[in-house]
Amino acid sequence: MVWIYLFFGIGLAAFGPTMMSLVADISPATHLGRSYGWYTTALYTSMSLGPALGGFVAEELGFLQVFIISGILIFITFWLIVFYLPRARHILDTKAKKNEAAVAASLLHNRPLVGCWLVTLGGCFGLGMFITFFPLHAQNQGLNMAEIGLVFAVQGLSNALCRIPFGYLSDRVARRGSLVILGLLGFSAAMVGFAVSENVVHFILTATLFGISMGLAFTSVGALIAEVVDQESRGLAMGGYNTCIYFGMMLSSALMGSI
Repeated sequence: MVWIYLFFGIGLAAFGPTMMSLVADISPATHLGRSYGWYTTALYTSMSLGPALGGFVAEELGFLQVFIISGILIFITFWLIVFYLPRARHILDTKAKKNEAAVAASLLHNRPLVGCWLVTLGGCFGLGMFITFFPLHAQNQGLNMAEIGLVFAVQGLSNALCRIPFGYLSDRVARRGSLVILGLLGFSAAMVGFAVSENVVHFILTATLFGISMGLAFTSVGALIAEVVDQESRGLAMGGYNTCIYFGMMLSSALMGSI
């Protein structure tokens, strides 16, 4: 089981930064926000539907069939990628030798990029708290499992569906960073809202604000990262972005449990 998770993690780590870098490569600079809006909508829609459909299949057919069907779908997706995944518009000079350590060091001195990474780290710290501790808090407030699942679904759908319009909005404003700040303020308010919620209606309203705020902030962050680094460094920058996502979620679970 450990080896399975190891290879799964390696595959996921290879997929995320590469896809985000490719989206930036094939998108015009004027359409970065909406491109990341569509990309992350597809990502979060599948992440929301996957557990729901998996639970239904597991209940009807069993857990073994869930993984078999998932494997078949991934295999089909592989062939779709082979035939339909577009090539990058820019061709890198693979013969030119680059000092990867120097490139990484230069990214650490890129203040806008580091700011995007820190926003991602903090936001995913909060997301990890929601995923880990919301079910426990909701049970203490008297919600049953069906109601807890409904709150998760509302958060996932609001997060996914708002990213397309927010992507278009991101391309039209003078400063994408202002949308990130607004999203973080809503995100903070939602975290406080979860703490004081007492019934399922309160939790649903707060989950809606939580999802919308995440969609607003993170759609703009992806476009900002693509803007503040050059094309040759984009893959490494997106790798740092994805590292902050999972590291933030891991830190929240590890640190906040004792609190």
